[in-house]
Amino acid sequence: MSTRPWPTIALLVAAPVALNVAFLGLGGVFDYPDVLQQPAPDVLELFRANQFAVITWFTVLAIAALALAPLAIRIGRLDDSSTMRRAVYVGVAAATVQAIGLLRWPLLVPTLADRAAAEGPGSPAVHTFELLGSILGTALGETLGYLLTAAWTTLVCLALRQTFPHWFTSLGYACAALIALGILIPLDLPFANTANFLGYILWSAWLLLFATLLTTRPQPAAAPA
Repeated sequence: MSTRPWPTIALLVAAPVALNVAFLGLGGVFDYPDVLQQPAPDVLELFRANQFAVITWFTVLAIAALALAPLAIRIGRLDDSSTMRRAVYVGVAAATVQAIGLLRWPLLVPTLADRAAAEGPGSPAVHTFELLGSILGTALGETLGYLLTAAWTTLVCLALRQTFPHWFTSLGYACAALIALGILIPLDLPFANTANFLGYILWSAWLLLFATLLTTRPQPAAAPA
C-alpha cells in the first residue's frame, strides 16, 4: 500500500516556519542582522542586555538550520539518481556549517560578553568575538552556508525536474541563485544583502510548496498481490 512521506512533509513545513519565527524574534530583541554592523563592544553589550531571549532565538535558529540534514536525507529517498545522492551530502554539509556558525552565539558568546563587560572595550574577549564572527560566522556559517544551500536546492531541482512541475523547479533555481549572491555581502555590494534576504524568503515558500506538492500529487497505485 502506498503512503505519503509524512515525516518529510512535516520537516518541509517545520523548518522554514521555525527559521522565520526565530529570525523575526532576533530582529525584535537584538536588531539582528543589522546589529552585526555595529562595533563589537556594542554588540556584546546589547547581547548581555537581552541574553536569555537572544540565546533562545539563536538556538531555535540553529535547530532550524540543522533540520536541513534529516530533510536532505528524506528528500533523497524521492529519487535514486546520482544527482540526488550528491544532494544528500551537500544538504547535510549545508546544515552542519550553518548550525556551527549559529551555535557560537549560545555556546561561546555569553562568556565573551561577560568578560568584555568586566574588562572594557579593549578586552581580549572583544577580539576573540570578532575572530569567531569572521571565521565561524562570515566564512563558515554564511559564505559556505549560502553556497551549500544554493547547491543543495539546485541539485534537488535537477533530480526532480522530470517528476515535479516545471514552475516548481524554476522557482528553486531562482531561490538558489539569490541565496548564492550572499557570498558577495562581505564586499559591501548594495544588492547582495537584499538579494540574499529575498532568496531565503522565497526559499522558505519553496519548501512549503514542496510539502504541498508531496501532499497533493497522485500516488502510484499499489502493486497487485
